Amino acid sequence: MDGMASEQIRTTTPLTSRDPAEGEPPHAPTRAGKWRTRLLVAGIVLAALNLRPAITSLGALLEEVRDGLGMSGTVAGLLTSVPPLCFAVFGVMAPRLARRFGAGAVVCAGMAAIAAGLLLRPYAGGTAGFLAASALALMGIAVSNVLMPVIVKRHFPDRVGPMTGLYSMALALGTSAAAATTVPMTQAVGGSWRTGLVLWAALAAAAVLPWLPLAREHGTSAGGTGRTGERRRRAPRPAAPRTQTPAPQADTAVPAAQARVPQTDGRLPRAHARVPQPPTAPLRITRSRTAWALAVFFGLQATAAYITMGWMPQIFRDAGVSAGTAGLLLAVTMAMGVPLAFVIPRVATRLPHQGPIVLALGACGLVGYTGLYLAPAGGAWLWAVLLGIANCAFPLALTMVGMRARTGAGVAQLSAFAQSTGYLISIPGPLLVGVLYQHSGGWGLPLALMAALMVPQTVVGFLAGRDRTVEEEAARGRAR
Repeated sequence: MDGMASEQIRTTTPLTSRDPAEGEPPHAPTRAGKWRTRLLVAGIVLAALNLRPAITSLGALLEEVRDGLGMSGTVAGLLTSVPPLCFAVFGVMAPRLARRFGAGAVVCAGMAAIAAGLLLRPYAGGTAGFLAASALALMGIAVSNVLMPVIVKRHFPDRVGPMTGLYSMALALGTSAAAATTVPMTQAVGGSWRTGLVLWAALAAAAVLPWLPLAREHGTSAGGTGRTGERRRRAPRPAAPRTQTPAPQADTAVPAAQARVPQTDGRLPRAHARVPQPPTAPLRITRSRTAWALAVFFGLQATAAYITMGWMPQIFRDAGVSAGTAGLLLAVTMAMGVPLAFVIPRVATRLPHQGPIVLALGACGLVGYTGLYLAPAGGAWLWAVLLGIANCAFPLALTMVGMRARTGAGVAQLSAFAQSTGYLISIPGPLLVGVLYQHSGGWGLPLALMAALMVPQTVVGFLAGRDRTVEEEAARGRAR
């Protein structure tokens, strides 16, 4: 695109208009291209596996961490609010970093940050050090969260649903595996919560490897081509000689209309120069009602997810369930996303309106929270399954991000806006649950809050599922 070679008089190259945010056209299906695609898929899967263990491994051992660091219920609630806070603060930086360095390089750095944070967190010393190391890992998760839909849209434009499903399925698998195995692994290595938490750094370190060769390919960047693309754009085209250009000979293949070359000062004829494209107006994402609906939907589903990941094992333990079983119940909740995260995006992309899926997920959430209040231990497995289905609002939200924008730049902007705004909305939820739990002495009020939040989540999700794009809505806003 930007590195188009200078054209010669005897060669006619058709010029096409393409959104610069889309990067270079896909490579031909060569053997090297196929291996690159497989490496990219492996990188996406490994990255997705690492986007939640830092959170659910902590949820499984939250009581031990609280005792070891001397945390109160309120401070523990603050700890469970750190993930959405970091996602909101650092997620908004992801598109800019991707334009500067390339999305592959940013995701590679994100995986390295996750590994470093998980390695340092248990041994950082005290609550402040634990929070700081957690923030480092969550920073890597935040930028990768935002850029995954962008990478999928750029490299698999006709397979957004299946690839989003694969990514979401891997994310759910990593989430549930951390919830299910952290307690048994901790017991197997001596019972220290520090050792149990640090083990997950190895998985993050493995995820760095496939992104190392991809990090140099800046064509995956959001809305641009990174440093390499900038160099291509700035590279001067070879200057034509400052002499008169001879007309083509009779035996040339150039048509007669193109053979009449004007005698100028040596510059190429205008027909062969790059046709300047009119500048496109920047997308005013805040003028789109769909973008706002999607951001609020994302925020409320994130609130439910982080309350579940941070507090659900404690709900079951307070009801008399053992620590190991409570971890398994959380794992069941997270594992429901493994098959459904693959199915829901595929179904969603075939529907003109994703509202019916939102309604079904909301109903499961309401029934699950009601069951946790009435019979937390007696129906524990059923409530875990229902809440796991409700938590599949996350892959649905990611799918709608890819469907509600037409271009790669639009997806990047919508993804950053929806996730950053959404995570800001979700920050108070886990903290408020901790405060209510500590001051009420039970789970009645926290569960009532969770059920109440499910109602607006369903409403805005239904609105976000309408068949429209943010570019269209932003253009209508400018027209007014």
